[in-house]
Amino acid sequence: MDSIERYNTSIGDSLRTAKEVSLMELAQIQAFIAAAQRGSFVRAAQALIITQPSLSARIHALETELNTMLFHRLGRGVRLTEAGKAFLPYAQRALETLEQGRDTLNALEKVSSGTLQVGSARAIGAYVLPDILARFREQHPGIDVNIRTGRSTEVLQMVMDEEVQVGLARSLKHPDVLSTWLYDEEISLVSHPEHPFALKGEASIYDIAKEPLILYDRDSSYFQLIDRVCREAGVIPNVGMVLDSIEATKRMIERGFGISFLPVHGITREVESGTLALIRITEGHQVTLPTSVMVRRARIYSPAVLAFLRVLKSMYEVDVPPLEATSV
Repeated sequence: MDSIERYNTSIGDSLRTAKEVSLMELAQIQAFIAAAQRGSFVRAAQALIITQPSLSARIHALETELNTMLFHRLGRGVRLTEAGKAFLPYAQRALETLEQGRDTLNALEKVSSGTLQVGSARAIGAYVLPDILARFREQHPGIDVNIRTGRSTEVLQMVMDEEVQVGLARSLKHPDVLSTWLYDEEISLVSHPEHPFALKGEASIYDIAKEPLILYDRDSSYFQLIDRVCREAGVIPNVGMVLDSIEATKRMIERGFGISFLPVHGITREVESGTLALIRITEGHQVTLPTSVMVRRARIYSPAVLAFLRVLKSMYEVDVPPLEATSV
């Protein structure tokens, strides 16, 4: 199975090389098929808008490469040899494939239009995806992007059901989905800036368990991660409030209703403005959630999807998923 990551290692050189090969083979095979259909090198050359010597040279080059004669040269025309008859259907299929490949390479060099359907976990969609889309829009302003958000499990299902072409979510596995890690989202303990933890700058996991904890979305991977971290440390979290929005969670912390673990990408502005404070956990617990890009396995991917994957590869310096094909 070919890999788009291998192709992308040097996309400029690969495009040029593939185009040269494709154009050479196209010219020879086009000449062969045109002559076979018309029974004449002269009429075939006229149909391809080239000179008859050029067409003859192309067919001769193909015969040399195949080491066999494809035509009987007659006085007023040509007729396929047995080898030519056997080769014709393969040449026709090859021509179709090469033309598709040429069109794909042209599209990859300059994706000027199209639509991209992206599914995103809510926190990623709110705090990470805008920067990705800004970079994508700079390079491909003509592509329309539609976004759907949900829990990570819901995004996986969107990809499975082909409701979206690309998914950005917490790392989940499925045999029909290619999932590639992009980055680890750091989850930090935060509080009101006048909370005792903030004044001290740190807290133990045992002290944290005594405080009312405000968590986000009980069914989310984020909630499950925090619950697991606490229980692995031997403490039971004191969940005082559960909300369905990170923004609402931040507002509750700012009003002093409790403390919380929140993704660093989602609290940058509040920490910089001083309305929220970061708290170090004395036991050194580092809480992270791996974030991945997902696409359906064994699908033909549009130029817009490939362009989006290349942006992710550039931004996060990771290999994009292996793709079997490169265009629809």
